Amino acid sequence: MAKQNILVVDDEEDILELVTYNLSKEGYHVLRATSGEEALAAAKSKIPDLVVLDLMLPGMDGLEVCKVLKGTPETRHIPIVVLTAKGEEPDIVTGLELGADDYVTKPFSPRVLVARVRAALRRKAEPAVSQTAPLHVGDLVVHPGRHEVLVKDRPVNLTFTEFGILCLLAQRPGWVFTRYQIVDAIRGTDTVVTDRSVDVHIASLRKKLGPCASYVETVRGVGYRLRNA
Repeated sequence: MAKQNILVVDDEEDILELVTYNLSKEGYHVLRATSGEEALAAAKSKIPDLVVLDLMLPGMDGLEVCKVLKGTPETRHIPIVVLTAKGEEPDIVTGLELGADDYVTKPFSPRVLVARVRAALRRKAEPAVSQTAPLHVGDLVVHPGRHEVLVKDRPVNLTFTEFGILCLLAQRPGWVFTRYQIVDAIRGTDTVVTDRSVDVHIASLRKKLGPCASYVETVRGVGYRLRNA
């Protein structure tokens, strides 16, 4: 099997070396860029399977690179894992809204970064879940096509955002989604959602699900999942 190509974009040489070493050790072929302009040229020359993108870059910053990649038909399908320093929440949210798939904060664990890269590539390879077929989890039924939720055969009225969150969780019971992944998945809905407001929507969702409220589980320090009922 051919090695997957990962483009790593960072202007700090020690970070580039660290990320390159750990990804190469896992069997990936690493391409490198130290500026936004160089990253776009590299992605155009040889379309990578994934991009690890620092936000703080000289010249064109990481957010602009993300915007260009996601706005170009040839590269919009490429998963992007954002690298960012702590305390840059607005930039993280903006990056996710522009189409980034995940984020890792600096200083970071190489093992965590590799795990996030592997997960993003796996999600890209998985076949899309039907957007119309009903999703059954225990006594809960979610109809994406009909925008309908049933709890023990009784309809439940959810807001557009609550329904989007439940749909995401129901597509992969047992799979843990971070708050930022939830924000990314439901961006463009009728409500501005941030990682902090996700908790509020989850609380409201649980209340409306009644006897199925316990299906929505909190994974402390990570995010949320819908348990396999």
